[in-house]
Amino acid sequence: MAVQAPPYRPFSPGFPPDDPPRRNGGASIAVTLRYAPLAFLLRLYTPVLEIDGQAVPAGWGRFVQSVGSGEHHVHVHVPYLIPSRIGAADVTVLALPGRTVELEYRAPLLSFLHGALGAPPQRYPGAVAAWALLVTAVTLGVCACIGWIVDATG
Repeated sequence: MAVQAPPYRPFSPGFPPDDPPRRNGGASIAVTLRYAPLAFLLRLYTPVLEIDGQAVPAGWGRFVQSVGSGEHHVHVHVPYLIPSRIGAADVTVLALPGRTVELEYRAPLLSFLHGALGAPPQRYPGAVAAWALLVTAVTLGVCACIGWIVDATG
């Protein structure tokens, strides 16, 4: 079975690329879904992206969905073990004909916090608290090791 290639269309300023949302006068919503390197276990879970209550196939990275012109409700969360949903975030955007609304979602570093969803760039929710907890844990671990070494030599 042969697959027919689209016709060749060179790009030039007077000849715009073949973009379906622009061609039919519709709009699109682009959402970039990210997690912090410190929360690398989130890579195991597929985030849920919904536009106007309809699930959109997505994963970590950038996804573009064609929509009609007007207001649209965007919801993102990450299914998890306990709690069952983490990082829930919602935003309502206005999609204009021939335009793409760029959004960025950042998953939280602590599971009980909401995610950040809006115009890029967004910050990771809970970053300061997560780093403080990490520094505290490492400091306590180092102090315990030093205590064991001093106790063993004394």
